[in-house]
Amino acid sequence: MVDKINEAEYQNPFVFHTDWEDALEDENFNKIFASDILENYIINKRWYGGKASTLKYIEIVHYFKISSNDNTYYGVLLEVNFKEAFYQHYFMPLAFMSEEDLDTNTVIAPVIMNEKEGYLVDALHQEDFRKLLFDKIIHSKKNEESKVTFHKGKALHSKEYISSHFMGVEQSNTSIVYNDNLVLKIFRRIYISMNPDYEISRFLTERMNFKHSPAYTGSISIVSSDGNITLGLMQELVPNQGDAWKYMLEEVDRIFDNLNAKKISISKLPDIDLFKRLKLNDVPHEIIDWAGLSIFLKIQTLATRTAEMHIALGSDIHETAFTPLTYNGDYSVWLKNRLTYQFQNRLNILENNLHKLDGLALELANQFLDHKKEIRKAFLDFDWTQMKSERIRIHGDYHLGQVLVNGDDFYILDFEGEPESTIRDRKVKQPPLKDVAGMFRSFHYSIYATIFNSNDKYPYEQEELFQASEILYKYFVGVFLNTYVEVAQAGNLNIGYQKEIDFLLRYCLLEKAIYELGYELNSRPRWSVIPLRGIASIMNF
Repeated sequence: MVDKINEAEYQNPFVFHTDWEDALEDENFNKIFASDILENYIINKRWYGGKASTLKYIEIVHYFKISSNDNTYYGVLLEVNFKEAFYQHYFMPLAFMSEEDLDTNTVIAPVIMNEKEGYLVDALHQEDFRKLLFDKIIHSKKNEESKVTFHKGKALHSKEYISSHFMGVEQSNTSIVYNDNLVLKIFRRIYISMNPDYEISRFLTERMNFKHSPAYTGSISIVSSDGNITLGLMQELVPNQGDAWKYMLEEVDRIFDNLNAKKISISKLPDIDLFKRLKLNDVPHEIIDWAGLSIFLKIQTLATRTAEMHIALGSDIHETAFTPLTYNGDYSVWLKNRLTYQFQNRLNILENNLHKLDGLALELANQFLDHKKEIRKAFLDFDWTQMKSERIRIHGDYHLGQVLVNGDDFYILDFEGEPESTIRDRKVKQPPLKDVAGMFRSFHYSIYATIFNSNDKYPYEQEELFQASEILYKYFVGVFLNTYVEVAQAGNLNIGYQKEIDFLLRYCLLEKAIYELGYELNSRPRWSVIPLRGIASIMNF
């Protein structure tokens, strides 16, 4: 007998005097399941987002029953309440399986249901349940009278279930690969609202025919009086060679190796201003000799795909959720309130963690504190009356890790938005240049991460490597920006003229770097150099 993960936590099985088919209608089962069983189980799951808070109690707020020929399953919606006076909602597919029918050794708890022994398990571990979900999507019908709605996308051509397995280790969701060519993402943290990942994915595929994100092929949702709750999103599985973050780390490592291999003098490398737009033939031969041509060609392609994504997201005048908007006073108030709150939060975190910093990180942190009034003023200096460009729905959490490398091309994925933002804030139309700023911060991170992870691999002083990093970063930005602006303007995306573009980029870069600062201070203080250096560069300290 295989040892069951979690089983050791319970000396004896939980005993219930009800059949599994009626379990969720039994008040006693619900009470014990939510408190004695789930509270122990959920806090250890990777997708549980409440680890930094104190759990108060869990409540079952909704459920639906779904049956195959062999088994009955439940989709359970949980409300997790915290002592800090807020709550989160989670989705838990639930199965009761006998020992011989288990497809996993990861159980929730041993139970006896009306004298029948077995285990409560996350139903996604059962192949029968995974097949059931797939069959429900491919055979979905309109107006099915059910609490849960399955939708088959126009791009879904599969006729039958062949196989399924989990896709790697994930943080916030659980993804299942079907037939080696489709992925069903089950959202664990759910919202009483349409998930932006589903909303944008379906829009890009079925409305705009955008080819450079995984095609939307289906979904699972609950339609309630409060709104459409997205439980699952199915998309095509894009063949790939990993994400662009992994690719960029390898490229930057090669570029830093070239410094020594080609005996390049860092102090003699030609420098440029940040945001100076560059065609490829404007990049000095010393930079091409150092970094190579291929990385700049890839950056041009990434810029093109980014602009095409924004053109697709901003060119529908009929679907109001995606119609472009101009700037106005309401947006300005929302923006400034949000950013001044975030800035104050990061300021508090920095002051509380100053003792963890030393060297350059401490020097930059003190510089940040010395200039806090100027930084706050920079956020308040947003004058919407000067903006001539338009706001659109954007990716919202755009970085190299959200892009797949496919040969010489790229696919953009994960439109769920910034994890720290409310679902409502994620749907606010914003400048497309905020996504561009997110990618620029990701460039900056990839370059500095290469240095931090090198363990003195490169025979240079760290400050020399930082100097080379800033130069390389500015050329990456210059080549990307030139291509992005050309493609965006050719596609009639209104991003404004140069002065406005530069202002919005600086504004959004500052917002992104402030956002990153909190994460680094809480999880890896040594890396806080990266956002702090970014802030200093943007503010010209």
